[in-house]
Amino acid sequence: MIPVAFDYLRASSVDEAVAALAGAGEDAKILAGGQSLLPVLRLRLSAPSLLVDLGGVPELRGVREEGDSLVIGAMTTHDEVSTSPLVRQFAPLLATMAATIGDRQVRHRGTLGGSLSHADPAADMPAAAAAVEARYVLAGPNGRRVVPASDFAVDLFTTALGDDEVLVEVQVPKLEGWGSHYEKFHRMVQAWAIVGVAAMVRRDDGAIASARVTLTNMGPTALRATALEQALAGCAADRAAIEQACAVAAEGTSPRDDLTASAEYRRHLVQVLAGRAVAAAAGV
Repeated sequence: MIPVAFDYLRASSVDEAVAALAGAGEDAKILAGGQSLLPVLRLRLSAPSLLVDLGGVPELRGVREEGDSLVIGAMTTHDEVSTSPLVRQFAPLLATMAATIGDRQVRHRGTLGGSLSHADPAADMPAAAAAVEARYVLAGPNGRRVVPASDFAVDLFTTALGDDEVLVEVQVPKLEGWGSHYEKFHRMVQAWAIVGVAAMVRRDDGAIASARVTLTNMGPTALRATALEQALAGCAADRAAIEQACAVAAEGTSPRDDLTASAEYRRHLVQVLAGRAVAAAAGV
């Protein structure tokens, strides 16, 4: 199908993009990599009056160090995240996960900020960002503000971004001494995750001292598996103990029934994937 007619602006700065969004109100959409937006436009599920393209804003791209954090521009592609030496060193979970998104073409066009802002519950990046406790920098008419990853996605395809705001960058604390892994189940390489599990583990004397576990497609947003994190604290770092702890992985979740899987199957699957992800992150 052909999208409805709309005006187009290729912004050259964040300020220009924000001003355009403020002038258009709810009728404007931001174009990042376009991997999610363009299909929606073609199906006429969205009919914006203005499309603001961020592809011409150089400050929104790249990875740099700032003190104890990495700063990743919102327009940095999944391929750039997966191959960045800085991300591989200080936030390997993001690099590993980004390398599993879609196929090579999608990874070279899709962007970090686009994925996070779209807030698809089946997307991989929101869970990984929540696991590393990232912070999102949003720019609007009144300046910039920082939103923790845990507060950014508020519901299905809904975020804390205002209609006149742009996600500028993602701040990721440098993480050392943690093992990490992302495990997902999907029908084919290009398909969305039926269920995904991001795990981070810090070990101490053969036991799990601390764990962070986040879940993909087990609710309207990426979810923190708090019951599982509590069960893993002090758990022996061996497969049997980890698998036993992962029996609570589905607690507090609200998976849906759809054409790819039932809610019951997702609850079973998340236990299996959590066991694999935590064991790999713990190095056992």
